[in-house]
Amino acid sequence: MAINRLLSRRSSGLLLHPTSLPGPHGAGDLGPCAYQFADFLAESGQSLWQMLPVGPTGPGNSPYSSPSSFAGNPWLISLELMAREGFLDEADIVGAPAFPPGRADYRAAAHYKEPRLRQAFSRFMSRATSEHWDAFRAFYNKNHDWVDEYSLFCALKEKHGGAPWVDWEPMFRKREFRNWGQDALRNLFESATYHQFLQFLFDRQWQALRCYAASRGVRLIGDVPIYAAHESADVWACQEVFHLGADGRPSLMAGVPPDYFSQTGQLWGNPLYRWDELARRGYDWWIARLKIAARRFDAVRLDHFIGFQRYWEIPASAKTAKEGRWVPGPQAAFFEKALPQLPELELIAEDLGCLTTEVSALRDRFGLPGMRVLQFAFGADEQAENFLPPRYPERCVAYTGTHDNDTVVGWFNDDGSGPGSRSPEQARKERAEALRYLGGDGREIHWDMIAAVFKSTANTAIVPVQDVLGLGGEARMNYPGVAEGNWEWRLLPGQLGQAAAGRLRALAEASERVARQAQEA
Repeated sequence: MAINRLLSRRSSGLLLHPTSLPGPHGAGDLGPCAYQFADFLAESGQSLWQMLPVGPTGPGNSPYSSPSSFAGNPWLISLELMAREGFLDEADIVGAPAFPPGRADYRAAAHYKEPRLRQAFSRFMSRATSEHWDAFRAFYNKNHDWVDEYSLFCALKEKHGGAPWVDWEPMFRKREFRNWGQDALRNLFESATYHQFLQFLFDRQWQALRCYAASRGVRLIGDVPIYAAHESADVWACQEVFHLGADGRPSLMAGVPPDYFSQTGQLWGNPLYRWDELARRGYDWWIARLKIAARRFDAVRLDHFIGFQRYWEIPASAKTAKEGRWVPGPQAAFFEKALPQLPELELIAEDLGCLTTEVSALRDRFGLPGMRVLQFAFGADEQAENFLPPRYPERCVAYTGTHDNDTVVGWFNDDGSGPGSRSPEQARKERAEALRYLGGDGREIHWDMIAAVFKSTANTAIVPVQDVLGLGGEARMNYPGVAEGNWEWRLLPGQLGQAAAGRLRALAEASERVARQAQEA
């Protein structure tokens, strides 16, 4: 059985993706505002900072459809910190355009940062100190197994004008290296080295932030999506472990059947794993992926944990997820192989959705805490009562809502007329039941929900920052099934103030979620 040390003591924290931080360059990053948020967490008695996946974003800016399951997002690299280290001059980032506050503009951030990152690379290659070269080599030697594949994939994408890898010439698509020729390899080398340099910078800044957060008593929780994006270095480099046709395109796709979020289910489009091939290889790809997560986080949420027990298999020709079927997953065999190789990494099972007794048994067999979302406690689903705080086991992580939910205020005020699965009558019933259970008048429904989660028996309580601020549906992070307009919400500078910190700390102390040394500080 896995022993979850961090997740076995009473604690609490906030959910905020780094792109949602304030900052001067279009989207939040690992710069000064990240350190200020770590300070806010410590001052408010919170010891956990949960994030979404931190890899490069994919279509629609989704962190769940990344071109790499291993790489860090280069747009999270802070130009300000680069200037402090000498990779850029201060003059290089003075006079940045005024980016609109309150929304992440990924395109603008990339447009502004890309030439400056290339400038930093040129400067590094021509005049890096021996200390910097030693640090770069140390990073490469520790990560070359994935960074070579990722950087080569990026270089080939650039060579082909951004075209999908399935449209590349057969020798590149099929990775027939002996046919590439020395000229092609030479031409790809500089581009690949640039992307290795970006991963070096990301890792350098990430580890510094993680160390600082730990010095303030704050630990990091990450998120590992269960599936890899088809348009990724992962699928291109390991085609044999995915269900692909002869042309490289998915033959079987991932998704979920109709659920709380969608009446037709969700057709994710990711290629499914050939779990038999992964088992033959000792689940090497997955274990390597989790080892990278262990270098970045103290715990990670295993997205769609249900898929390890059974998964929804959808033919490539399907128009909606309704056309899928349940297929057995790797089940206990995967965890028996993986967990002994990950002694320091704690796992959270995202067990929302079609939770069966078999899924619960798999989760409990390895001592993994599951999730409880308070918003789900007031619905018509037959499992709704399991989301009420008195039903929480100690070994679970309790949330007011997740990145896939509306904010608490948005959910409470929703009249059921939108594109979601709730009817107006159901929305009215949920509001009435929430008021009855929480005992408030609805004016501070977000704090009523936070208090209920904090006071629960769950060892771990996590609250999205939007709920701390009492923001409405306009601050929602993601709407499942909607391709555009997600992942854009950002904090305004100074929006998290002393009043919120004080109120959070009081709740954390009253519910015994603050470590003794933090109370005395």
